[in-house]
Amino acid sequence: MSTVRIVAGLWRWRGNPLCRETDRAEAWLTLCAALLIVLGTPLAGLAAGLAASAELNRVVAEQRRHRHPVWATTDQVLPHPVGEDGAERTAEEAGYPVLAFWKSPDGTTRTGPATAGRPVRPGDRFRVWTDEHGSLTSAPMSASTASSHAVVAGLVAGVAAAVAVEAGRRGAVRRMMRRRFARWDEEWARIGPDSGRLGGNG
Repeated sequence: MSTVRIVAGLWRWRGNPLCRETDRAEAWLTLCAALLIVLGTPLAGLAAGLAASAELNRVVAEQRRHRHPVWATTDQVLPHPVGEDGAERTAEEAGYPVLAFWKSPDGTTRTGPATAGRPVRPGDRFRVWTDEHGSLTSAPMSASTASSHAVVAGLVAGVAAAVAVEAGRRGAVRRMMRRRFARWDEEWARIGPDSGRLGGNG
């Protein structure tokens, strides 16, 4: 139900003698929930997206400070690893595994398994990323990837806020309905089941 329709309904019912206080309370509750969803959800998503963007940009800057691209030289081509199902993983899935050697930042030569992004032969060189100690690591996160993650975080936060508001509204309406039914039961018990009947046995 749109916010405009809710407001219009409240205005029409404000002097209606058939409109109960619980009906007005439920309508006001729905209006407040609608306003929170329309106005609060985008703000929650924006705030979460900005916070995620700031944190991810910090991570990108940190990774760029501590990760360095170096040239590795292929020493031996290794077979493709086997997946959990026993089938050999393709190059698209696992890259091109090799045994390679490269220079660490302190000038020492390191040797170990690596993954090339293209087919290579012994003696071929390819780029790898190392940390400050010369150990292989993944490439730093790109700025575009960080922005995409921040957008997703904002969308998820916005949806979560809308769901939370609607869940709260539904919970409040259920409590109001229970109180309403309880008052009906009390009134029914007070009046009695024979109320409204004409006197006598007829």
